[in-house]
Parts: sequence; structure tokens; C-alpha cells
Amino acid sequence: MRAGLLRHRMRFEQKVDVQDEESGEMLPGTWQEAFTAWGSFEPLSARDLIAAQAGQSEATARVVIRYRDGVLPTMRIIHRGQIYNIEGPPLPDKVSGREYLTILVSTGLNDG
Repeated sequence: MRAGLLRHRMRFEQKVDVQDEESGEMLPGTWQEAFTAWGSFEPLSARDLIAAQAGQSEATARVVIRYRDGVLPTMRIIHRGQIYNIEGPPLPDKVSGREYLTILVSTGLNDG
């Protein structure tokens, strides 16, 4: 993939539990930025949507970023102010497995 295609700035967030200062109790987490990355954001075509639904996925777009460790399905992506949930584990590229990650994402209900 040419670097020029990685033109969309995306923010990856993860949920972090916080500790109540008074009681010491662990409270449900808040979303915090894990990292930002340049990538390609492509809404899925009709054919891709049908294939994704056949696999019980609700993916609505495909994100491609340069390979990096630590991208988890429990994270979410913010792109142009819209929240996208990561659907399943990121898929490494076919050649080396360490150049790019393809991430299927969906919009809609999310945890937070």
C-alpha cells in the first residue's frame, strides 16, 4: 500500500478502569487515547457488506494502518468525530504480516 493512501488521522482509544480516591474501589473505566495513527478509511462496498453479514459481522468500514503491536478488538477508533468499534482481531498483511493491519469496524451502539 502506498503511503499516500494513509491520509486519514485516526485516534485509537482503550477503556481504562479508574480507582475512586475516597473508597479505593475500582470504577468502570473511561475511554482514554492509546495512540493516533495515519491510515486508510474505506466504507465497505455492498458486496463486502453482504459477505460481512454472512459471517455474522456488523462491519461497515475497513481501516488500514501501518503495522503496530497492541491493537486490540477491545479498542475503538475515532475518525472525523465518529466512534467506530473494532470488529474482531486486526488482520496482518498477506506478504510479511508486519507491514500493515486491516481492521474491520462498525458504528452504532458502543460501550461508552
